[in-house]
Amino acid sequence: MAYKMSYWRCMTTKQTPPFRAEHIGSLLRPDYLLEVRRKFDKKEVTQEQLRELEDRAIVEVVNMQREVGLKTFTDGEYRFYDGFFEYLEGFEEVHNPPLEIFKLYVPDIHAFVTTNTKPASTTLCTGKIRYVKSGYLPQFEALKALLHPDEAKNIKLTMAAPEWFHLRHGEHAFKPASDVYADREAYFNDIAAAYRQELEVLYAAGCRNVQIDDPLLAYFCDVGMLKGLRDEGQDPDELLDAYIRLYNNCLAERPRDMTVGLHLCRGNFRHSIHFSEGGYDAIAVKLFNKVNVDCYYLEYDTARAGTFEPLRHLPKHKSVVLGVITSKFPLLEDKTQLKERVLEAARIIASGTDETVEEALQRMSVSPQCGFASHEEGNLLNADDMKKKLELVKELATSIWADA
Repeated sequence: MAYKMSYWRCMTTKQTPPFRAEHIGSLLRPDYLLEVRRKFDKKEVTQEQLRELEDRAIVEVVNMQREVGLKTFTDGEYRFYDGFFEYLEGFEEVHNPPLEIFKLYVPDIHAFVTTNTKPASTTLCTGKIRYVKSGYLPQFEALKALLHPDEAKNIKLTMAAPEWFHLRHGEHAFKPASDVYADREAYFNDIAAAYRQELEVLYAAGCRNVQIDDPLLAYFCDVGMLKGLRDEGQDPDELLDAYIRLYNNCLAERPRDMTVGLHLCRGNFRHSIHFSEGGYDAIAVKLFNKVNVDCYYLEYDTARAGTFEPLRHLPKHKSVVLGVITSKFPLLEDKTQLKERVLEAARIIASGTDETVEEALQRMSVSPQCGFASHEEGNLLNADDMKKKLELVKELATSIWADA
């Protein structure tokens, strides 16, 4: 069925995340926040002084999200140093780590090495993993305090991927059998237990929307990494299966009314650098059907992410957020062309599930392909450019869905 683009809109009602106009989480940090961070690192300002300016910046970025008309709220990931693994007992930060403990076939590690950039630090498991306290909870509560009650229920909290350090370090990620863990699965089991406790704590505080950021799963679409794994004697399919089991173990006890989304991109380093390429074809069946999440935030702004064809494997009970607008550069995309791409994706999804295009559209949304500042310094655009991009996301959504 053909649609006349000038007037066609999907008449639906969307009250739960992901919303029609989404963003991935990180937003450009103002210069004054970056400056106080540098002073904090040099011990020239206190933790309280840093927090004061972080709070000021978060108020400003929350107001920006309101002005654009977004329903999802984040703190822009402005409290950049607060995360997950560093709050677990059993993990230690290693400064100036030897290159030998990194897997050089991992696309971001490969990019660093080829440009003579050595990772300044990493985190390794050196003892029994135990959940101690939440690093995310203070972020959630602080943002919640800045929002109206009807807005606070739409906070999206972004979390680290559970396999982050394992893919980068392989057998070096944890101590061998005699010291801590007998094997990889035992290590994964304790990571999963910690994730389950983290989600329980966040849920009790009122969090109902979590997004796990995982460019590593998209690396399984990159032929260079797949070759590197095979050259080392590893089976990429077996490793992907192990990571899927880890994910499902992490999410095994999450409440039914907590939405969990999975974000995949191909890297979003400072100055708008990406690390990998390759369509979702190689992982689509497993990604969409075996990982127990509700939705997928997928990079789709350039040809490096491939075609929409893999979306035919998206089952009816899951939704997808198409990252068709780039967060890397300021040039604004053409809204008519973007709308045509969304409808193309909807037709492909419908063809795989025997749905109508309208039915497929009911479980779709749009967003930028990634955050605007996954790294502290951010991408090659300014705050005005970023706002215009988010306004385009909203305008695109409104042109497609009546409930945007």
